[in-house]
Amino acid sequence: MSTHQIQPQQYQELLSAKQTAITEQFARFSPPALETYPSPPSHYRMRAEFKLWHQGDACFYAMQPPGDKSAAPILMRDFPVASKTINAAMPKLLDLLAAQPDFKRRLFQVEFLSTTSAELLITLIYHRPLDEPWQQQAIEFLAELKQSLATEVSLLELIGRSRKKRIVLGNDFVTESLDVNGTEFRYQQVENSFTQPNATICRKMLEWACQCSQALGGDLLELYCGNGNFTLPLAQNFDQVFATEISKTSVNSANYNIKANAVENVTVARLSAEEFTQAFAGVRPFRRLQGINLTDYRFSTVFVDPPRAGLDADTCKLVSDFDNILYVSCNPNSLAENLDVLTQTHSITRLALFDQFPYTHHAECGAFLQRKR
Repeated sequence: MSTHQIQPQQYQELLSAKQTAITEQFARFSPPALETYPSPPSHYRMRAEFKLWHQGDACFYAMQPPGDKSAAPILMRDFPVASKTINAAMPKLLDLLAAQPDFKRRLFQVEFLSTTSAELLITLIYHRPLDEPWQQQAIEFLAELKQSLATEVSLLELIGRSRKKRIVLGNDFVTESLDVNGTEFRYQQVENSFTQPNATICRKMLEWACQCSQALGGDLLELYCGNGNFTLPLAQNFDQVFATEISKTSVNSANYNIKANAVENVTVARLSAEEFTQAFAGVRPFRRLQGINLTDYRFSTVFVDPPRAGLDADTCKLVSDFDNILYVSCNPNSLAENLDVLTQTHSITRLALFDQFPYTHHAECGAFLQRKR
């Protein structure tokens, strides 16, 4: 997305077009009326990454126009879709870099990760080795940047990266706080790992999933749990939760977040969805499930938030064995393909559009399915 595509005055029109497209795409499943959750039209994105364009002593953030790799990059000092915290830091970071040519030498990418409480983590990525002199420069650079952002940023962390090298000044994470139906949840969000980019829409998705599952009871299976984003609030509605995730970093964050939020009915295992399917069917044992007896769970509900490819055939078959299916998808096409299978045994009782990525064709959807009686 580039700045020339961002037209806040056109947001409602673009959202309406997205609503129409999703309604038409899923009409064959005869769902109830589409629920739509709009995004703020600006300053909604909590993370952003940019190439750095050097021009004499100055430097700029650079983005390639979509669909045209030969076009000149778009140069900018701010980015209207990014959070106010990121936008406060962007020009001040550039000005400090311009004043320190040795520190910015061969710096080619900058990444920002922010929170709704104005915490900010900046990662500087270089095409040169980072050594002790760089680290000393970085300490001084961070002190100057903190001073210039003292009224706009509540916490500022800095990381330097180069090939096979990572230097962390402070922490490698920020802590997000989200109010979900009146309960606050705190999430450790680690640099270079997946987090939901749109905090407003994330909170709306969490509230929607909790509302759908409020009266279900029993035990919950969650596949692709990430850092526990959905796990923590959903745990309120179930006796026990068994959650799986393949990323070791995300599993560590999920366990950290479970403890930080004093949630006591969740167990997380580092398994892919395919591995869990094999374990649940008794096809093969897994050392990572040592001490866990899956037959102790009374699963009646499954929650999935898979990658863009959706559920593979075996996982789709596994999911169809549950009475209740909560499915959040970042790809309507793979969701529709999975629903071709799941609606043979289940009916869609709620369908939602979450506008996670305004001004783009991307649509985040939620489907709540219950077994046909």
